[in-house]
Amino acid sequence: MKRTLLLGFLCLCIYSISFAQTKYEDDFLKSEFHKERRATLRSMMPDNSVAVFFSNPIRNRANDTDFMYHQDPEFYYLTGHKEPHSLLLVFKDELQFGATKTNEIIFVRQHNALKELYDGARLGKEGAKDKLDINVAFEGPDFKDFNLDFSQFDKVMFYQFKDDVRDHNEEGDLFELISQFKQKVGYNAKDLSIEPEQSNIDLVTLDMIMTKMRGIKKPEELDLLRKAVDISTLAQSEVMKAMKPGLSEMEIQGLHEYIFKIYRAEYEGYNSIVGAGHNGCVLHYIDNYKAEIEDGELILMDLGAEYHGYTADVTRTIPVNGKFSPEQKLIYDLVYEAQEAAMKICKPGVKFSDLYAATKEVINNGLVELDIYKSLADEDIINPETGRNRYYPHGCCHHIGLDVHDKGEYDVLKENMVITIEPGIYIPENSPVDKKWWNIPVRIEDDYLITKDGCELLSDRAPRSSDEVEALMAQPSAFDRIVLPALEQGN
Repeated sequence: MKRTLLLGFLCLCIYSISFAQTKYEDDFLKSEFHKERRATLRSMMPDNSVAVFFSNPIRNRANDTDFMYHQDPEFYYLTGHKEPHSLLLVFKDELQFGATKTNEIIFVRQHNALKELYDGARLGKEGAKDKLDINVAFEGPDFKDFNLDFSQFDKVMFYQFKDDVRDHNEEGDLFELISQFKQKVGYNAKDLSIEPEQSNIDLVTLDMIMTKMRGIKKPEELDLLRKAVDISTLAQSEVMKAMKPGLSEMEIQGLHEYIFKIYRAEYEGYNSIVGAGHNGCVLHYIDNYKAEIEDGELILMDLGAEYHGYTADVTRTIPVNGKFSPEQKLIYDLVYEAQEAAMKICKPGVKFSDLYAATKEVINNGLVELDIYKSLADEDIINPETGRNRYYPHGCCHHIGLDVHDKGEYDVLKENMVITIEPGIYIPENSPVDKKWWNIPVRIEDDYLITKDGCELLSDRAPRSSDEVEALMAQPSAFDRIVLPALEQGN
């Protein structure tokens, strides 16, 4: 009797959790989008093949605490499923399973009343059929005895495994699904490297197909990307108004991410980069731990909101005190000019390499004019330690979407690609140049939709030119009204 009451209570709690989880925006991708993506994948697959996708693993943070779960972008793209411990099979042709013919099957976590009380409701196989519109669904434990002969396919396509999956000691968890799959297909990494032609396992073709698919965005994806970019640029603008000497890098990161949450962006699309002074010269500086940013410094802020799976990537570099010094303004305006040069030629048919060449030409010529390089033949243009352009050491463009560096082809621009253009100049301390240029980092990064005849700047809500930046920074900030009490000092 007590057990029956307990289970009844747990089911009531799970129902309440499920009901509560519906109280969100209704602009998520619909099941029709994911179904169409699976159909497109199927049309591009080789004859007599199967594509296999696994959900992302749960990653441990410390002891019994895990990082917030984030689904594998590919798995989400094809299913909309956000839960771990799942497996998707997409077949080129329909196969007979019992009384049912299907060309796709999903395995999801089984219901568990106690775990759902602690961790939230699970979709379950019936929910997968209903919500994901996949008509054949099983629970994870069913895969062990699932009667599918993988040797019948000419190609079994999947991604190479990584050693980042823990055993969660739960029947049908991701660890078990992968182990059982390896047995079913005869996977042996050593054998594949020696005699790949002796196997129907294909670790290459699937990535090529998905790269073609994901590089061109569908209208539903563009809507979400626009929202992510809008949130990110709004945050940049508000933080510009709030900026002042004495704030910490961590506070500035927090202001950005607070605004992300206000507008219901679930995550940051990548680790936030907030670097003042010399820290801004570290391209992927994520410590964000400088206790007090200083009057006279520049601060580089590279942050992107992730909204419903899609991430923006926006960078602004601004003077902490609201006014560029003469040297800072010269470098900033040079980077701005380089970005403008790339934007002017950004249209279908142009090569990605042409965009970089346009920015590099402006930057290198400009640095010669400033006497930072002696000439275009100056050996110092190339850093001997890295083999890259000394003060412009990275590329200028990449796709954005479900990943901040999203999948997509990098030959020529095509309509409905969404890319960044992000030239930068970084002159760290002790560089072989006049000291007045030291510790000046500038990156301006914006997001662009490739249109039929050109491109659309999506991130223009945050000012880009030096004059516009200074004008906005002179405006009052809503954050100025927030005053928190000091911490009590311990003995």
